[in-house]
Amino acid sequence: MVGTSDFVELIKGRRSIRAWQDRPVPEELLVQAIELATWAPNGANAQIWFFYLILDSKIIKTIGDAARESMEMVASWPETAKSSGFPPRPSTPEGQEAPPPPKRSPLSDAPAMILVGAKNRENPLNKILAERAQVDEKAAQMLEWSKSLQPGIQSVAAGIAYLLLALHQLGLGATWMTGPLSLTKGEVEKLIGVPSNISIIALIPVGYPDDTPQGIRRPVSEICRVIK
Repeated sequence: MVGTSDFVELIKGRRSIRAWQDRPVPEELLVQAIELATWAPNGANAQIWFFYLILDSKIIKTIGDAARESMEMVASWPETAKSSGFPPRPSTPEGQEAPPPPKRSPLSDAPAMILVGAKNRENPLNKILAERAQVDEKAAQMLEWSKSLQPGIQSVAAGIAYLLLALHQLGLGATWMTGPLSLTKGEVEKLIGVPSNISIIALIPVGYPDDTPQGIRRPVSEICRVIK
């Protein structure tokens, strides 16, 4: 059983890894991590997540190349030149040095990749609120609140968090990515044959780490308000 100190070390020792050793990852380890991820809390225990484990290097490279090409296309737009916030850069607290860029492509060169999907599931509460909202202003406000919560995304995100911790415990590195999907989602889903009732919401390159990024977090006093 993992003790308290071990659990703290597991949480604080996990990093987003973007460089990989040139060695394959055993399929059984990845499947084990995915199985552990399914024990995450999720709305109504509907377990709407679905995982695509990709070990084919050609498919992984195709996904990585598509993301790179789309990024280059967006970078060439005049609208992009007007923006100072794209492509986004990881925030670095004052007094700290920004991490160096990865030595290899975090996508194309990854030994393995896990695509995480969310099954489409209608929220019965939203259906009730939508009908009532036609005659009730308060119900319309409730509907907006309910939609903003995105319980399905929250459920799958919890599974991803568990997945990352499980991978770390197994000696593997990974990073949770959504940016590439915003530019290539349709292509990726078509490439791996995702059915219409599933939407890919995250891609996670996985491998044995080849870098050791530092963990930096703001003090809890800055991000927590205690109400007594």
